[in-house]
Amino acid sequence: MDTERGPAVALLSGGLDSSVLLHHVARDLGRKPLHAISCDYGQRHDRELACARWQAQRAGVAHHCVLNLQFLGKLVQNATSLVHGGADVPDLANLAPQSADQPPTYVPHRNMVLLSIAAAYAESCGATDVFYGAQAQDEYGYWDCTVDFVDRLNHTLALNRRNAVTIQAPFATLRKAETVRIGMRLGVDFAHTWSCYRGADRPCAACPTCVERRHAFEEAGLTDPLTQTALP
Repeated sequence: MDTERGPAVALLSGGLDSSVLLHHVARDLGRKPLHAISCDYGQRHDRELACARWQAQRAGVAHHCVLNLQFLGKLVQNATSLVHGGADVPDLANLAPQSADQPPTYVPHRNMVLLSIAAAYAESCGATDVFYGAQAQDEYGYWDCTVDFVDRLNHTLALNRRNAVTIQAPFATLRKAETVRIGMRLGVDFAHTWSCYRGADRPCAACPTCVERRHAFEEAGLTDPLTQTALP
């Protein structure tokens, strides 16, 4: 099998980075059949899952699994503001400097859990690669979005004695604005992506991911179709 063109699995949240990654894997890399996994882990912004379904269909995904992992959110709700039952999501402007290296929006071991599940699924469907949308600007506060994390996880996965799976994170050294530009080239409809951690009807424009998303579009010289509001 030509693994460079063979089956692959993409972890798809429905956010900006993972949606662009999905289309990159489908169109630039030509991986077929392409499978996608999305997870409901009790996140406040669960409306991103509707975006994940839309993007999976648009990208021609062969099989899209949406997994119920709400037990994870219940287990860690005392340690994160990102899930129902946790503390309120803070504005980026109100984050204490001492929390910057691991902010309240960090979900303990979420990415390790999701990537392990995706690797198990990949092995079951004959795929050698799981694609993961980590990007460089998340490195400041999320250890499980770093190149070092991906490298170490791959060392562990390489212990597999039959069908080792590799985690691929092609955007891990890119700024978010670069991801936006890739998405525009690929024709990604950003109106069908969701980032705001609060998950209301419109982006709040103040939580960490709203601010980062708006800055990314501005840096790319583009307008985010989800919001026209000014940053605080």
